[in-house]
Amino acid sequence: MSDFNKPTNPPAFPVQSVYIEDQETNSRGMTLRDYFAAKAMQGITPILYEIFDPGTVHERISHDAYLFADAMLKAREA
Repeated sequence: MSDFNKPTNPPAFPVQSVYIEDQETNSRGMTLRDYFAAKAMQGITPILYEIFDPGTVHERISHDAYLFADAMLKAREA
């Protein structure tokens, strides 16, 4: 696929078909944005736990992980 036709947020682990109980089912799996956010969360979690209030740290980590994921998707477009 050329870069000009690259989807903005494609599936991270695309598969054409999955068989569940002998029936074929299409599955797109998680999106690349979700995958990037999960990876970003692994890196920023220890840092943010030391900085933010324990009552809000989970919301902050989730929010920031998706900010990183969006930046990574934007970088793919360049």
